[in-house]
Amino acid sequence: MSVLDHHAVTRFDDAVDQWFAANLRGRPVFDRMFYALSAVGDWSLIWHVIGWTRAITHRRPTDGASLSIGLGLESALVNGFIKSRFRRARPATGSGTRPHRLRTPRTSSFPSGHASAAAFTATVLSRRAGKPALWWGLGGLVAVSRVHVRIHHASDVVGGAVIGALLGQVLGIPLSRAVEDRFG
Repeated sequence: MSVLDHHAVTRFDDAVDQWFAANLRGRPVFDRMFYALSAVGDWSLIWHVIGWTRAITHRRPTDGASLSIGLGLESALVNGFIKSRFRRARPATGSGTRPHRLRTPRTSSFPSGHASAAAFTATVLSRRAGKPALWWGLGGLVAVSRVHVRIHHASDVVGGAVIGALLGQVLGIPLSRAVEDRFG
């Protein structure tokens, strides 16, 4: 039995899913917001756009380059190597269909790549640009959007966020320094 199948993890996932169902799912404003956040999180699009926008507006192209390179490494590790070690099914959509179109990945549900990329970026930008509440708040919304749209279990999102924050510390911050030292 995988730790992801443990009854405590299942209870946690079920409780979070039930909270979303009772409080947010099916409400048009929340559906639109979370589906949009989930969509712009695909391929880390939101994070690349933010990184390069900051690079251009602050005239520091190394910031955009180091974040994009770091996100590429993070994605290769999470969506390639780590996901291949797990075979977790994605949540069922429930009794209804999704109210908005959404790309559904074919990979393992664990860990959430959206949450990992969000935490990776929040870690790097909090150090590089300050304003940690902004980066972690936006990252948290992108991450939990995956629970709202039923593409991930809540524990997938927590696992992805932990992995992303660790990768941000281990890869992202040193990579930012190295690119800045070399090309800045």
